[in-house]
Amino acid sequence: MRSSGILLHPTSLPSSGGIGDFGPEAYAFLDFLAAARQGLWQILPLSPPGLGNSPYSAISAFAGNPLLVNLERLAERGWIAKHRLKQSARSHRIDFDEVKAAKLPVLREAAQNFLEGDNGDRRSYENFKRENSWWLDDFVLFEVMREVYKGASWSTWPKPLARREPQGLHEFGVKYQRQLEVERVVQFAFFEQWRALRLYGLQRGIKIIGDVAIFVNYDSADVWRHPELFYLDEGLQPTVVAGVPPDAFSASGQRWGNPLYRWDVCKATGYEWWVQRMSWALKNFDMVRLDHFRGFESFWEIPASEPTAVNGRWVEGPKDDLFNALRKRMGDLPFIAEDLGMITPEVYALRDRLGIPGMKVLQFGFGDPGAHIYLPHNFSINCVAYTGTHDNDTTAGWWKSSATQEEKQYAAAYIGEVKDGMHWAFIRAAFASVARMAIVPLQDVLGLDSESRMNTPSRSDGNWGWRFAPGSLTRDLAEKLALLSVVCDRAPVTLAAARQSEGAMEEFAA
Repeated sequence: MRSSGILLHPTSLPSSGGIGDFGPEAYAFLDFLAAARQGLWQILPLSPPGLGNSPYSAISAFAGNPLLVNLERLAERGWIAKHRLKQSARSHRIDFDEVKAAKLPVLREAAQNFLEGDNGDRRSYENFKRENSWWLDDFVLFEVMREVYKGASWSTWPKPLARREPQGLHEFGVKYQRQLEVERVVQFAFFEQWRALRLYGLQRGIKIIGDVAIFVNYDSADVWRHPELFYLDEGLQPTVVAGVPPDAFSASGQRWGNPLYRWDVCKATGYEWWVQRMSWALKNFDMVRLDHFRGFESFWEIPASEPTAVNGRWVEGPKDDLFNALRKRMGDLPFIAEDLGMITPEVYALRDRLGIPGMKVLQFGFGDPGAHIYLPHNFSINCVAYTGTHDNDTTAGWWKSSATQEEKQYAAAYIGEVKDGMHWAFIRAAFASVARMAIVPLQDVLGLDSESRMNTPSRSDGNWGWRFAPGSLTRDLAEKLALLSVVCDRAPVTLAAARQSEGAMEEFAA
């Protein structure tokens, strides 16, 4: 069915504590979506970030980011006294170092209190541990080892731990039993709060689009736990790494540094790790965006010794074989293919054979004639229309400073300049298109400029920190989006959404 929604990572919510989380502001955002007759909330990966605080640079493909746990909700459940919660200014940027230093000790204190107390959550916690031991036990070992060895890469740990020798893991587990249990409680808190938030959205007719990066970090629990799935040498170092070749935007390409999969080994296991990963994703989200989809058809292999991405080669990926295995084990695959950039006909053919919708970003459509595939008159029904993504400038910023004069002329000719801004012209074009889904970054709904950009891929630091200001989500804005959603046949039509729409404006205003 036709639908629409907003792209916003939870860290960008204006929660107290210096970073967005799963607290009251997240529920207020869902109320806004319901009032605005939006049926989709797209987020970035919820994994614990590693290098550069990027959600796409995670230390686990399965664990949750502890910084998203709301401390006030833990206090309400008696895990910690309210006076231990420090209120900080709701700045428009996240200071990740400051937030970690302030929040993580209090979160672990709350987890300690939980373990020492007697409360009604204990049975749920034991169930959580039992049901998730297949990833949880290894993750908490990895997390505590990282802390014990002060963030050093896992391959430099003592040999019994780096190579996962049973006796070494047992001795470590006995010595650090309490710390391991605390980290289990932190993950329990994360997933309890996330699932409660997701249920609140579903009751209002709102589905969640999650995000899965194709590659994982070398310094992650996944590579430490499954080194046989990756190209590593005898010293446990990557022999080849991921990236993309030189293009018009970068003369040296992009050397991401992720270890590459041994797809032959993955296949020999029946793609078991991938089945676990995608099953877990669909347990936590309603749909999943597959980042760097083209890597499943073919990927750029760079020798690990190379400092740039120039000297690499294209290598065939698993193609249909992986997705056939996933479909056989999981059934329907509600995926979205991130098929942006220099994409070959073979990648499009794989996407179409699988029936997975691709992405159409309006900002990309006004360059040379080859870019016109991103304009609505060339859309197919089975695609997702975006005004922009987390990697682009905001539409207002693009129009003000990033777009070339030629792009502005074409955009004005195609869409027309309107009194409420080019960002609203783009939103209308996306919503009115034939695309089955239309997604708009919140920055574009609010008409924010380049200072509110989420990520600049060529920049190594200063990304991912944007937050919107309290009071930005107004009743007038909800009404404007709701009218557009209804007239474009994108409003949710579930019973829950219909009931919500009757009094949504009044509830949201309250």
